[in-house]
Amino acid sequence: MAGDPTGATVELLQALIRNACVNDGTAASGQEVRSVDVLEAFLEGPGLDVERFEPTPGRVSLVARMEGSDPKAPSLCLMGHTDVVPVNEDGWSRDPFGGELVDGEVWGRGAVDMLNLTSAQAVAFRCLADEGFRPAGDLVYFAVADEESGSAHGARWMAENHREAIRADYVLTESGGIHSGSPEAPSVGVTVGEKGVAWRRLTVRGTPGHGSMPYRTDNALVSAAAVVQRIAEYAPAPRVHELWRAQVAAMDLPEEVREQLLDEGSIDGFLAGMDSDGMAGHIHACTHTTFSANAASSDTKTNVIPDRVVLDVDIRTLPGEDADDVAAHLEAALGDLAYRVEVEALMNDVSSASRTDNPLWDALDRAVGRQFPTARLSPSFAVGFTDARVFREMGSVAYGAGLFSPEVELGEFARRFHGNDERIDVESLRLTTGLYLDVARHLLGG
Repeated sequence: MAGDPTGATVELLQALIRNACVNDGTAASGQEVRSVDVLEAFLEGPGLDVERFEPTPGRVSLVARMEGSDPKAPSLCLMGHTDVVPVNEDGWSRDPFGGELVDGEVWGRGAVDMLNLTSAQAVAFRCLADEGFRPAGDLVYFAVADEESGSAHGARWMAENHREAIRADYVLTESGGIHSGSPEAPSVGVTVGEKGVAWRRLTVRGTPGHGSMPYRTDNALVSAAAVVQRIAEYAPAPRVHELWRAQVAAMDLPEEVREQLLDEGSIDGFLAGMDSDGMAGHIHACTHTTFSANAASSDTKTNVIPDRVVLDVDIRTLPGEDADDVAAHLEAALGDLAYRVEVEALMNDVSSASRTDNPLWDALDRAVGRQFPTARLSPSFAVGFTDARVFREMGSVAYGAGLFSPEVELGEFARRFHGNDERIDVESLRLTTGLYLDVARHLLGG
């Protein structure tokens, strides 16, 4: 792949978007095999070992490996997921699975989360193989299924069943790479930690009856509606933690604003007065345990009073919180309705973070500095979960790291995650592909 690899990254991203590997949370969805077929065809060649893993029909992950020359040297894994979240096409200006290149941007579901990085990693990996790169430690590319629904058919399954295939000292995955700071002191974010995820399924029960006689009935849907309202209104206290302090330190903010963002007594009032919904939502999520009731189901029909309604609630926890804290939060939120609710844990992964005093951080700093000589790295905190948490449990240092154009603004970028009109600019694809190439060369020293 001679010359600038950006074109290859664009074309691969377009192909992955068009594969529409939509993960709706069911075992049969995703069908990441479509994108693994594309990636395997792209990667296969001299110098690489490529292996497929399929725990569930169609839910395929791919591991490509470039063997290192020194068994004692550190290893690096470039990890990207191939599944995407569902989409409501009515909210889009273009075909969400068209992968169109328009005015220097690639449009489509997954363009931001995270097929852009998955494509850039694959292109960097293939470029290194083509140039005869011989790493000191192993270089691994891991295209993984099922990140968007908890990793049971992807990274979690791999860690439990084929740990040696993906084990690495250092891991780069989503997201990171957004510019912040002032012109005099610019910075580029690297995601070093993330909130915990504690998905809960709440079952609300009632008494069945005929829909024509609702008077004095125990309608489970009515009770469930009250439960949802309580959850929506629940406002846990903010908490300023060390990862948030580091993130605020990297922002180009007036001192009085910085003080409010770091004051647990002031931050909620500050958020209430913010104009930007996207930025306010991000700051709120960084400093609060959050609860979002996102799905409801019932096995009934229009003329039957339901006796059972199931609610799925997305709960994201702060550093230091565990399952007992989640239970206490739910009890506080539901109050006298708590006795009506049966709680089932769907996911229960605590917040995780990696240190920054290591060779991977140094390699990232050097790689970013090659493109932006005055920028410094800034540790940042992700409010969503990624498969980095699985690697951290295995003892790896795992960061979210890309490198986006300085024109990409954090609030707008955040809105494109799981949102309408998701798209990424070609300049960011160029920068990110270069970042992975530089980090691999610096860290593994071929």
